[in-house]
Amino acid sequence: MNFGEKLKQIRTEKNLTQPQLSATIGIEQSYLSKLENDKSQPSADMFSAIVKALELPPAEFLSGIDKHVLQGSLRHIPEVSQFLNGSVTRRVHHARRWLFGAAACCALGFALMLAANDGIFSANNLYKYTSRGVIQKNESDNVFDQFKEVLNLKLAANTLTREEYARQLAEFEAARVRLQTAEFWGDRGSVFFEHTENGRRKFELAGVRYVRSPLNKVLQYLGALCAFCGVLAFLVEWRLRRASAAIENELK
Repeated sequence: MNFGEKLKQIRTEKNLTQPQLSATIGIEQSYLSKLENDKSQPSADMFSAIVKALELPPAEFLSGIDKHVLQGSLRHIPEVSQFLNGSVTRRVHHARRWLFGAAACCALGFALMLAANDGIFSANNLYKYTSRGVIQKNESDNVFDQFKEVLNLKLAANTLTREEYARQLAEFEAARVRLQTAEFWGDRGSVFFEHTENGRRKFELAGVRYVRSPLNKVLQYLGALCAFCGVLAFLVEWRLRRASAAIENELK
């Protein structure tokens, strides 16, 4: 859009005739017609009078006018130079915000993936514990091992036959051994106890295996998505900057 086209557009939007606007500015209608048809270019004082008559900020009037027109025939107007410099500043500021946002998105993505990999918010190790049965009140924590050890001592001292050894051990295991397993996403130590109705259970660590928890799977996907969006934002900004530079070179 040229200067004259913009002037005519604003005059029309404000429902002003050429005689009305020329009288407000303080110029001849014929001169206003030349301005609107781009047969004449305004001076710095004339431009100030026009925007004052239209009650518009200079930047609002200049927005939409082709850049090569601003940099060419209107460059001598101080408000135009300020507008062009402001456009560059705004573009740089916008690019910085875009790049900072992209960098923050990448950093957040990598942080989430590292947190998921290291199990910071939720452990990735699944701990399996087993309990052989309920330890009754006043019994030792190692009652299941001690019973067998006592039988072994009696067998070694020949106070117990092998048949009696096998029978007593089988009776004890049938009456007392009730295997129970439990798995946890966190380490509860090599041994922990849980109270039951008739006593307590002793759980011993049976094994550890690496299994990514559901929360860490979600964090991994979110981190990868954030990192991808950050990289994509870098590429988009770079392409837009190159396209803008190419357009500016063509206009020059």
